[in-house]
Amino acid sequence: MADTNDLRDPWLVAVWPGMGSVALLAGTYLAQQLEAQEAWELPAKDFFEVQDVQVNNGLAAPARLPRSRFFEWRDPRGQRDLLLFIGEAQPAIRGYDLCQQLVDYAVHRGVRNFFTFAAMATQLQLGTRPKVFAVATDVPTLRMARRANVEVMKEGQISGLNGVLLAAGAERGMRGVCLLGELPFFAVGVPNPRAAKAVLSVFTEIAGIDIDFTELDRQAKLVEQNLKQLLERMSHAAGEAVGEPGEEWKQDLEEAESQEEEEETEPDSSGQAEQSESAPPLDPRTQRRIEAFFERARHDRSKAFELKQELDRLGVFSQYEDRFLDLFRKAE
Repeated sequence: MADTNDLRDPWLVAVWPGMGSVALLAGTYLAQQLEAQEAWELPAKDFFEVQDVQVNNGLAAPARLPRSRFFEWRDPRGQRDLLLFIGEAQPAIRGYDLCQQLVDYAVHRGVRNFFTFAAMATQLQLGTRPKVFAVATDVPTLRMARRANVEVMKEGQISGLNGVLLAAGAERGMRGVCLLGELPFFAVGVPNPRAAKAVLSVFTEIAGIDIDFTELDRQAKLVEQNLKQLLERMSHAAGEAVGEPGEEWKQDLEEAESQEEEEETEPDSSGQAEQSESAPPLDPRTQRRIEAFFERARHDRSKAFELKQELDRLGVFSQYEDRFLDLFRKAE
């Protein structure tokens, strides 16, 4: 561990992978733009184990554990330096211990204020400017963040260490903010440079730092073009299917139907949206198919787009909207 704390009034920025890789994209882009220098690394063996090996041409490559590194940037204006932490992966266990060690090092380097980045899945449309939400460890810090024109995340959860670090930092008396970039719920598994830029724009405004966003803009445009093409193909395929469930849904549907008696009765209303007077009536078979879609989406959020297509096709999305959005309530 470095034994110097000669950084000038430093702020910490810490990121790990999460939804849309928003935090990791923003953190690594910031470090690259500032040409931050590596300062220290947390011992990987304390938090990670080898889970698999890479095989190339029949040969197993040497095992490699995820790295958790600190970088430092010294402000040429002599105002405020930055300590940047970039974790390549989140550990399966001992995550809070990792956060505590991270905080120990940051405090040792003179850090009193810190930022984390994360993502929030919403019904954002492609090409729309994402909002940035904020959660802080204390009221004065939240007020400071709000001056950068962010919205407050009033309730909910932030999964993973991008959120957990807030608790670890507050435990040591540090003041912290998590900035969450908005991204479309149907693309949580795709890297989202536009959301990363939104988060970074807010952070650099608060920190008084200028960086070039040209490359991030280029990446955002490319990702959105590819996503748009993918959505168009999926929409076309869904239209050709005329509402019939795909092969991966059939097993769920068959299992649900096998539990029904031959004489169909009105299904229990628990856990299902109520029908409005103007909504088209749904027969028991369709309701079971919707439940099978929800079950798939609960286990794999990438399936949520197919679920929404089905609800829109049936004209009942408004009835199931709350349940649908519950699939994405946790930020990450």
